[in-house]
Amino acid sequence: MAADIDTPAVRDWLSRHVPGLSPDMVIEKFSGGQSNPTYRISSLQGRFALRRKPFGDLLPSAHAIEREYRLISVLHPQGFPVPRPILLCEDKAVLGSAFYVMGLVEGRNFWDGTLPDVAASGRAPLYHVMVDTLAQLHSIVPDDVGLGDFGRPGNYFKRQVGRWTKQYRAAQTEDIPEVERLIPWLTATVPPQTRSSVIHGDYRIDNLIFAPDRPQVNAVLDWELATIGDPLADLAYLAMNWVMPIDGRAGLAGTDFAESGIPTLDEVVQRYCAATGRDGVPDLHWYFAYNLFRLTGIVQGVKKRMLEGNASNAKAEVTAKLLHPLARVAWEQAEKAGAV
Repeated sequence: MAADIDTPAVRDWLSRHVPGLSPDMVIEKFSGGQSNPTYRISSLQGRFALRRKPFGDLLPSAHAIEREYRLISVLHPQGFPVPRPILLCEDKAVLGSAFYVMGLVEGRNFWDGTLPDVAASGRAPLYHVMVDTLAQLHSIVPDDVGLGDFGRPGNYFKRQVGRWTKQYRAAQTEDIPEVERLIPWLTATVPPQTRSSVIHGDYRIDNLIFAPDRPQVNAVLDWELATIGDPLADLAYLAMNWVMPIDGRAGLAGTDFAESGIPTLDEVVQRYCAATGRDGVPDLHWYFAYNLFRLTGIVQGVKKRMLEGNASNAKAEVTAKLLHPLARVAWEQAEKAGAV
């Protein structure tokens, strides 16, 4: 059972709102993730997932469960691999916050980007479908599917630098010199935007569910940061894994790509460009610096929630220790992009 959720309330609400669902269901919390708590619901009628906002006071605009539900409700009919949306509850009286229920997608989930449990010959196909699925997302025209108002107009990175600066300041628990240099530099050097699409915002291997027996993405998860913006944001965020050290997560720097079977960054970028009709992409160091700054802001939020006793994952303390290293690497990338 999930100790941090009102199981009887969930059972009662679901049995009343989901036709045919009996109340004798088991609810368990998924162990992964630092942000929106997610739970597995097992019943005689099938298996589902429930996703809610975190506990405690939240930063403005963060953890927008309602936006996530709207987005997957649009993408699912388009044939894009997301869980099947079932129901959104905006009545805070049920669980204390909004939540939604979706189908539970079965398959393989990889936490380690080096794919140690996959044969070398099977690694490239998994990375290829990951890139192809991202290109598929970026090919969806927001206005054509009713998502034209899902993000604000204008330069996405300019908005995001401003947004994450505010989020970082709202969660700030200490002064970090690299961040204090990074914020004004990013603000002054935002690159121009040439395309606009739906972007995931946190596209990496552990946010995907792969088919159990073939290289196919069955579902893209965790749409909390999704919006309308520059597709280079997603590509650069994915590409950043090739410059992040191997850490048992998505990092790949130091991998022997020829021996491992994992594509190089150049191969990934070429595949993405071929699928999206691009001639190439700009120098990625600015984008790496931005994404690392954003990660710094996210980790700062995790640390603040941990200090306040509201972290949604017991591993929050480990994550919080990444704050200073992330800030240092972000500034290193900024220096590679010309920052002084």
